[in-house]
Amino acid sequence: MFNLRNRKGLAVAAILLGLTVSARAADERPLYASLGDTARAPIGWVEFCTENAAECKAGPSQPRDIVMTQAAWRDLIKVNRWVNETIKPMTDMDHWGVVEKWSIPTDGYGDCEDYVLLKRKMLIDAGWPREALLITVVRDKMGEGHAVLTVKSDKGEFILDNQNENVVAWTETGYRFVKRQSQSDQNVWVSLGDPRPAALTASARDH
Repeated sequence: MFNLRNRKGLAVAAILLGLTVSARAADERPLYASLGDTARAPIGWVEFCTENAAECKAGPSQPRDIVMTQAAWRDLIKVNRWVNETIKPMTDMDHWGVVEKWSIPTDGYGDCEDYVLLKRKMLIDAGWPREALLITVVRDKMGEGHAVLTVKSDKGEFILDNQNENVVAWTETGYRFVKRQSQSDQNVWVSLGDPRPAALTASARDH
């Protein structure tokens, strides 16, 4: 078990982990899935923001991409692996007794969106711009709803995923992208051109 009382210490701990990582980042900059109309927020997001107002600062902001240096790349891999190895998968029904609940996994358990929320929080606490860290709903390789974190950079868009210890370009995930937060307003969600019906919930089974 762990908690996030010392949030800055948690972020620093993840950054300093002595993991062997690859500093490879894609040279090309593939275009992201086309942005569509405003989409409905995933089930659980509004309730999460009501309970965690500081994590969901309202209002428009200036879109920002991060500069993907080798140090930034290593940090992304460290945070992704640390959270994936530290948090144990548990469905919301088993965890909370409800079908869907978004939460920062302070007790060490969570499903896919909870992994995303912790990774996002750690990076923001470490000084990364929230405008470059976008919660994203996809359909995984089984066609089920799943949540990942999109990191927008000058080298392209990369995905932090609890189903993959590596950070990869969005085009390498094998997922179909449904919707994500707007880069100019985190409380606005936009569709990503997936022709199939958008998933209303991000979680499925033990994601």
